[in-house]
Amino acid sequence: MKKVLGTTLALLASVSAAGMALAEYPERPVSIIEPWPPGDVDDQLLRVIAEEFTKETGVPAKVVNRPGGYGLEGAASVLSSAADGYTIGSFLIDIPTSYLILGIAPYAKEDMEVIGLNMNFPFMLAARKDAPYNNLAELAAYAKDNPVSFGHFGFETIPAQQTFEAARQLGFEFSTETGYDATDCTTLGNGDADVINTTVALILACKDDIKVLAAYTEKPLAVFPDAPLLKDQMTGATFTLWSGIFVPKGTPQEVKDKLSGIIERAMQSDQAKQIAETTGAEIYWQPAAEAQARIDADFEAVKELFAKMKK
Repeated sequence: MKKVLGTTLALLASVSAAGMALAEYPERPVSIIEPWPPGDVDDQLLRVIAEEFTKETGVPAKVVNRPGGYGLEGAASVLSSAADGYTIGSFLIDIPTSYLILGIAPYAKEDMEVIGLNMNFPFMLAARKDAPYNNLAELAAYAKDNPVSFGHFGFETIPAQQTFEAARQLGFEFSTETGYDATDCTTLGNGDADVINTTVALILACKDDIKVLAAYTEKPLAVFPDAPLLKDQMTGATFTLWSGIFVPKGTPQEVKDKLSGIIERAMQSDQAKQIAETTGAEIYWQPAAEAQARIDADFEAVKELFAKMKK
């Protein structure tokens, strides 16, 4: 009888302790991993999230930039960490889709859980203002007789693959293509590339010195409203290039719920609205169930895109 009672009390104590530990989350600082260099829209939004987290919990949250491998190094560091809510990551669409499809990811699909998606990138294909082409058709005509170098965020990334598919459809090839951890005003200004995949935030400083050949968005870019859309210049699937917040598989539901609430409020803040206005990014909060359905659909669509590129 004493043994049974002792066992029961021990179990109750264990459950109580687990509940207290969970209720106390967070007890120590939280790291938010950004797999890219500082400065882009997702990085700016992570700092808004960190500020909101600290304000609501009284516990510091810090953004840690871990660029390398076109986002793979940062993603791997998140997914190899403990599933306790103290390391979370901002993942672009490529991390749970194209990198897995190509077999280059040092993690599995089952290693991650999405907290929610929070933004669509204002992605584009840009060139210097004095470039002798204004859209993809003119670029194709020029590239058939002249070398055109292409800078991107990695051959395996979806924007790069969409650009290669557009080139294939229009009947031309780039003379060279190079991946960078970031493509910005310097990449064009130094002549490292003639055209680049980039985002509004990365080229705001030189926006008057560039032209946008294609916007990889559903709607016109707020900063470049006259830029032609990619979807109007090629056939087949084009992708909204989203970013979201992910944690390692097995993170307690209570922790995920707490993070989701904090991040949703951060995305509704005046700071987030100002970032959206300045950069043209679409900022929102799509919670886990809806986000996962979107990821699954994009996974299949991206698989089809990559299958075309192998033909």
